[in-house]
Amino acid sequence: MSYLLHIDSSSLGADSVSRQVAQSFRDSWQGPVVHRDLGAAPVPHLSAVGIATRSADQAARTPEQAAAAAIQEELIEEFLGASAYLFTVPMYNYSMPSVFKAWLDQVMTVGATVALPDGPPAAGRPALVVSARGGGYGPGTPNHGMDHVIPTLETVLGHQQALGLDVSVLTPELTLAPVVPYMSELIPLHEASLADSHEQARKLAEAFQAAL
Repeated sequence: MSYLLHIDSSSLGADSVSRQVAQSFRDSWQGPVVHRDLGAAPVPHLSAVGIATRSADQAARTPEQAAAAAIQEELIEEFLGASAYLFTVPMYNYSMPSVFKAWLDQVMTVGATVALPDGPPAAGRPALVVSARGGGYGPGTPNHGMDHVIPTLETVLGHQQALGLDVSVLTPELTLAPVVPYMSELIPLHEASLADSHEQARKLAEAFQAAL
């Protein structure tokens, strides 16, 4: 059965702007969804044992290697079973939450999800990344060039030598404007960015389904 794989990585729960925008996508999505909340239930970071088990003979795996392999196999099967993807990856300290990086490291395996030189098996499947951030990072802003979330994810998720997904991005910005006094004059820009992100999320859900 094909489904939407929804991966959350925000630590804020219901207060997360990334999650709220993702919910607008979900509200317009018609069909089965598999949801994994890394903020509530993180997967382990990739360890030396986890790396070694990828090349170890299955029959000769140690108990520790077998446990590490089981985690990777579960996540990879879940990833490959999806026909579309929804990722909430807010900006934390100019980069992605470590729980999402841990998930990526477990899932990205040559010969399974990264199939060089023939290309990845999930190539071309649609994916939306929702990445809220407290400030603004577009051209002309003081923070331009300091976004280390989206450029990284566009490579890791979208490059044909990586996961090869067809990646769309929504970045609701200036989320600190309503709570940081010196940013209060930016509240209208924040509200406009948020409203546009919700609208685009709904449209992308419809577009993804129409293309499947």
